[in-house]
Amino acid sequence: MSTQPERAQRRAAEPRDPSLSTIMGERRQLLNLAYRLLGSLADAEDAVQETYTRWYAMSRAEQEAIESPGAWLTKVAGRICLNLLGSARARRESYVGEWVPEPLPDAAEWIAGAAGGAGVDPADRITLDESVTMAFLVVFESMTPAERVAFVLHDVFRYPFAEVAEIVGRSPAACRQLASSARRRVAAARAAGSPNADRQARVVRRFKAAWEAQDIDALIGLLDPRATAISDGGGRAIAHPLPLEGAEQIARLYLTIARFPAPRTILERTVNGLPGLVIESGGRIETVFAFQVADDDRITHIWAVRNPDKLRPWHPS
Repeated sequence: MSTQPERAQRRAAEPRDPSLSTIMGERRQLLNLAYRLLGSLADAEDAVQETYTRWYAMSRAEQEAIESPGAWLTKVAGRICLNLLGSARARRESYVGEWVPEPLPDAAEWIAGAAGGAGVDPADRITLDESVTMAFLVVFESMTPAERVAFVLHDVFRYPFAEVAEIVGRSPAACRQLASSARRRVAAARAAGSPNADRQARVVRRFKAAWEAQDIDALIGLLDPRATAISDGGGRAIAHPLPLEGAEQIARLYLTIARFPAPRTILERTVNGLPGLVIESGGRIETVFAFQVADDDRITHIWAVRNPDKLRPWHPS
């Protein structure tokens, strides 16, 4: 992600007569922004596509009159995402079971089998950093649409509040308050455990070993007593309809999964930039697991995504 000075330099260098390469060069930035705002790669792609549709719907004279095409594209994409966030809340009320943000694989796997299948342009990858860990995306879901847009644009992408205000449709002071409110939610999430890939890899590896050994005592010992497990099947795959709470209840469910008769393999994979697990069956990824690990090496949250619509980046075309 670019810093404010870098973006300012880029804008200053933009020609008034933008070429196709200049406009399309913004695509990765827009996709990164939209995914963080929407928590869905499919929705992010649609938002970016709509942004470009609006650009090319303008006349050449209208395009040339825009001083900074990159800023214009970002503003339009932000507004589209803001509108989608409002409608998404209504859609998720009718969603079957629990809704979990769409998980993303490691960059190398993304190149091999991303949204469009093999051969996808690496420039379209999502930058995997703290702001796209599953724990943070879930926190974003707890924010109002305006809070989420203000926080992501300002704190993640470093847009000044004056520009954020144009997108959100509120004053810079109001956007500052929105971001401050969102920041408190994020701080609370960080207090539950700061992302640490090395620590999480060790814990997840031990969880995998205990799971494969069907060792319930070991599983319980790796889980925080108040741990929560959420499964998202979206009505397309079998999933627990409600969150599970408590180490023993979660451990017993995972033992049940381990005893399923069909041949399945549990593999270590990077999920949204942090160590996670997947279940592979018949050469296909059928479940992706993301974890949150506290500073005491206990697992506090498990998110299992089974809805095949959300697993497109994990499969070749």
